[in-house]
Amino acid sequence: MYIEKINKPNDIKKISKNHLYDLADEIREFLIESISETGGHLGANLGTVELTMALHLVLDLPEDKIIWDVGHQSYTHKILTGRREGFATLRKYGGMAGFPKTCESECDAFNTGHSSTSISAGLGMAMARTMKGENNTIVSVIGDGALTGGMAYEALNNAGKANTKLIIVLNDNNMSISENVGGVSMYLNNLRTKEGYLDLKEGVKDTLSKVPKGADMINKIQKAKSSIKSFVIPGMFFEEMGLTYLGPVDGHDINAMVRAFNEAKRCKTPVIVHVITKKGKGFLPAEKHPARFHGAEPFDIETGLPKNKKMSPDYTDVFSTVMCKMGERDPKCVAITAAMPDGTGLKRFKSMYPDRFFDVGIAEEHAVTFAAGMAMGGYKPVVCVYSSFLQRAYDQLIHDVCIQNLHVVFCIDRAGLVGSDGETHQGIFDLSYLSSIPNMCVMAPKNKWELSDMIKFALNYDGPIAIRYPRGRAYDGLQEFRAPIEFAQGEWIFRESGICLIAVGSMVKTAVEVRDRLKEMGKNVSIMNARFVNPIDEEMIKEISVTHPHIVTLEENVLSGGFSERVGAFLLRDGHFCKHTSIAIPDTYVEHGNVDLLKKEIGIDCDSIVEKILKEGEGLS
Repeated sequence: MYIEKINKPNDIKKISKNHLYDLADEIREFLIESISETGGHLGANLGTVELTMALHLVLDLPEDKIIWDVGHQSYTHKILTGRREGFATLRKYGGMAGFPKTCESECDAFNTGHSSTSISAGLGMAMARTMKGENNTIVSVIGDGALTGGMAYEALNNAGKANTKLIIVLNDNNMSISENVGGVSMYLNNLRTKEGYLDLKEGVKDTLSKVPKGADMINKIQKAKSSIKSFVIPGMFFEEMGLTYLGPVDGHDINAMVRAFNEAKRCKTPVIVHVITKKGKGFLPAEKHPARFHGAEPFDIETGLPKNKKMSPDYTDVFSTVMCKMGERDPKCVAITAAMPDGTGLKRFKSMYPDRFFDVGIAEEHAVTFAAGMAMGGYKPVVCVYSSFLQRAYDQLIHDVCIQNLHVVFCIDRAGLVGSDGETHQGIFDLSYLSSIPNMCVMAPKNKWELSDMIKFALNYDGPIAIRYPRGRAYDGLQEFRAPIEFAQGEWIFRESGICLIAVGSMVKTAVEVRDRLKEMGKNVSIMNARFVNPIDEEMIKEISVTHPHIVTLEENVLSGGFSERVGAFLLRDGHFCKHTSIAIPDTYVEHGNVDLLKKEIGIDCDSIVEKILKEGEGLS
């Protein structure tokens, strides 16, 4: 087993060239077997096995640096840096992260989790290296999907003018290039980057720059060269930005990539190496259904089907069903997603109303302003996005939607703790950053029926409005409580005295569990479903402060700027001095792991909440 010989960085260089493909096969087999048990990002990793191997053959880690965009494809990198045994704990609490982590290994050069960031980070690191007079190699790996993100183009624009070495590997797993053009491109790029050519090119530039009007001659030569190349070479877009373009290269041909990367190392300015790969390569179910195996749950290797069958709908399913119904009822209803039609549940809407569905790519900022334009044009845009990804469009939320008070509906999936993907994906800030924006109405449903009602309410609302709901099974309790939704008004679930639990969205279910426990101890406990986080139901909170000596607010969001702080500020400002206990996520980043375990660790599970209520409510009548 060649994979067993890989125990630390650079061990791959000890493997004979004749056995590199044997190692690639073993890595794929290991990834399939491992991820079938733990779950994880399979498709992207299977597609980049040889690409990662080639980089490790050319580079010397950790002195050289690799920045993986998003990080979905970093599993082979982790294996080649001696972390194979860690896969037994992949994405588990206290175990190995599913993304690059600088605290996990010095071979992980930069923490990633969101897309389109690697070129910016790589260029910054390359510039810092140059300024320090060092000469190590910096590589930024980015996928063709991530290139739809505007930040990537901002970085490319900057890189084109940067006088520093940087290798940008474009991992392209969805682009078709004709054989003739590809062949000419490979031939001319190989010719252009050979030692003799590079030496001649630099020598001519140096010589001409020293003679009168030499700079004009250099410009004319470069313009003539570019005019000729633009007819035959793909990648001229990059060349025109000032970047050297190499490729396309077969991303499963290790020798070809080693040659290309070695040639790229000779360039003194930023260079793009265009590599063609196949997502899910080596595992037929993943090749046929790449979306399904992007972030896979544990699965059966023989069939590729999930081991744990979904028994009940999740919130994404509920959203999907309601959106299709609203699309039928209202021809002005349009749906917008940022490269997530499957993950957000818009696939069915897309099939039913293709003319009213818009996938803008990995471009959340554009998605929000695009929606603002649609709203200005008289439509009712529904932007469906994960909580942690909407963070990227904060300026657009303020400047393009809320200042103009436009009717854009934001359906925010994966709000709260999401578990295995860790810090970069936990949706624990949205209540804070959304509630801080004037004109933005923010809601959260207690169960699947309330999500349906809130979507209908939101489409008939006049102004910016957001609905945030969690990942996972949709809560089907409290079905009998379905009071009509009225703006900025909460809903009584149980009305007694003593302690009042005011819960937001997913925490209503927890509040019911807490109440049951407290009732066993003889406590009188009310529950109010907040429904609205911005604006809060001030009249009801004022009433509660008079009738209940102890108010407890519960939310699956950080404390700073969240619902609890808003309620506390109102009580203080309005002169109500009842006891107020805040149950929220501490102001910290929450690592990866099982959601139930994470809730216990951060103190928002039933046991922790009961303990805190009893402790802080001591002495109250």
